[in-house]
Amino acid sequence: MPKTSKRKKTKTINPKINKKVKTKLSTKSKEVNKGPIKISKTYIPKENEKYMCEKHKVFFRIKLQEWRKELVRANNEALYNGSMDDNSISADIVDQASSYTDKNVEMKAINRQIKLISEIDKALIRIKDDTYGFCLDTAEPIGLKRLMARPVAKYTIAAQEKHEKNEKVHADE
Repeated sequence: MPKTSKRKKTKTINPKINKKVKTKLSTKSKEVNKGPIKISKTYIPKENEKYMCEKHKVFFRIKLQEWRKELVRANNEALYNGSMDDNSISADIVDQASSYTDKNVEMKAINRQIKLISEIDKALIRIKDDTYGFCLDTAEPIGLKRLMARPVAKYTIAAQEKHEKNEKVHADE
């Protein structure tokens, strides 16, 4: 009886691209899973290693999980400390306006971090689905340098520029 692999399907903007990535990955040589891969704390992915080998996936999964943990901790601290400051209501209207502005800036930063946590979660899912490190539009490798700089990257630089250009065009309408 042939062995079938059970992989979760991911939703992408273009399902054909996801199929391309999975086809490309399935045609590569299959690695035999010999248990969990362990890497040293000082390990850094190298260009001469096979792209998105198990070591790379483990490295990026750990990096993303630690980044997520740090963001959640920072958000919790900011929310806790922000709620502690509510007791200082001033009679001076300028102080109240300043306090309101500070809280508004803090909340915007927290909202950006919450969106980033969501992107980290999506990247972790892509690692499990074996689509991490490959462009969602073109199915081409994103590249280790780009992933080291931005571990949640979903597109190659060219595809990202195209998306940003399209966003700008639609924002002007």
